[in-house]
Amino acid sequence: MTSHPGGARRTVLSITGMTCGGCVNTVTRVLQRVPGVERADVELEGARAVVEGTAPAAELVAAAEGAGFGAAVVEANG
Repeated sequence: MTSHPGGARRTVLSITGMTCGGCVNTVTRVLQRVPGVERADVELEGARAVVEGTAPAAELVAAAEGAGFGAAVVEANG
């Protein structure tokens, strides 16, 4: 794993169950509410989310799942 300045890391999640822009907005919002998240970019076409910050990957997955979506860690650097 690669260190990033300030302890921030990049986590890529596979997100299932998104069907529209509203879903993207929901996933983005719940990920951004996780303590330690600095940025969350969610893509409908790629069915993934790229999150930067210090939040543990398990908390990111739990947030997405809590909103009704499937989530799995694809890559975690930090």
